[in-house]
Amino acid sequence: MTTEPMKRVPIVATVVVLAAIVLMIALGLWQLHRRGEKEALLRQYAANVTLPEIAFPAIPVNDALLFRKASGMCLEPVSWSERAGRNATGGSGWRQIAQCRTGAEGPGMAVQVGVAPAAGQKPVWKGGLVHGYITQAPDNQPLILSLFGSARPKTLMLVSAIPAPGLAANPGPDLSAVPNNHLAYAVQWFIFAALAGIIYGLAVYWRLKPGRPTSA
Repeated sequence: MTTEPMKRVPIVATVVVLAAIVLMIALGLWQLHRRGEKEALLRQYAANVTLPEIAFPAIPVNDALLFRKASGMCLEPVSWSERAGRNATGGSGWRQIAQCRTGAEGPGMAVQVGVAPAAGQKPVWKGGLVHGYITQAPDNQPLILSLFGSARPKTLMLVSAIPAPGLAANPGPDLSAVPNNHLAYAVQWFIFAALAGIIYGLAVYWRLKPGRPTSA
């Protein structure tokens, strides 16, 4: 008569899975905390639209200034970039963004001077006093960095209220463009944690199931 070998729960694998589940739950809770912070910022942004104009670039520069009316002096555009976007009437086009010199030792600033109908149309604009509102300049950070909260702070830029010659007007402040998907991220992390627990639990159950042959 042979005795069936005793089956045990794999200790190392269990510790690793439990640690992963705890981490995913912690990330979900952190996203819920970020949701509250983002809602407070959105209330600040709504108030910013009604506040008086300030000088740009402002010190300190942070996201609490988004959508605030501002003005800045572009002494000279030193480089240009463009990004797909929409104009004031909702038409698609290419946002024309100038990197400006603001002084001999100034911090410099980015200005969106208008929207071109097609790519590659460098604006004829030599700088000057710009009135508009503050928003975030586009960047190339991967979206996944924001999921883990490790994205770098975005650079702020001035969106001109008056377009450069030959360009369509920029859209006005749009709070709906500010993402507030922290609740969705939190739910995703909680689902990942639940799935990991269920799958691992089933795997352990199958391993310990009576009558199942053990591996050699």
